[in-house]
Amino acid sequence: MSDHPPAPSDPRGRLLRSFRYAVRGLGILLHTQTNARIHAAATLLAVVAGFWFHMSRGEWCAVVAVIGLVWTAEGVNTALEAVVDLISPAPHPLAGRAKDVAAGAVLCAALAALVIGALIFGPRVWALVAG
Repeated sequence: MSDHPPAPSDPRGRLLRSFRYAVRGLGILLHTQTNARIHAAATLLAVVAGFWFHMSRGEWCAVVAVIGLVWTAEGVNTALEAVVDLISPAPHPLAGRAKDVAAGAVLCAALAALVIGALIFGPRVWALVAG
């Protein structure tokens, strides 16, 4: 059973409703997942640092891409965990494997973001500290 009411026949209404569901999903992600709140803090830090250090357009592209990658991975991981818990409320080796692999994907995305952040911000921070 869905908690979504029937879609309106107006295409604009359907589009608006789909955005509301997506925003609700982001809210659920932030309210229920500690790691999402950590990602939010890292996102804010990266954006503020980007403006502070006057990043180039290419650097912004890289930073925005990995931020999107991390958020996407975290959202898919959270959704997969919910589906696995629904289907297999009792512990099962395959359920655990699915959750572990999804969490590993988030870790890979976060490590990629960390490396890109270090490549872009590291020399700038070093120059401030050493300067």
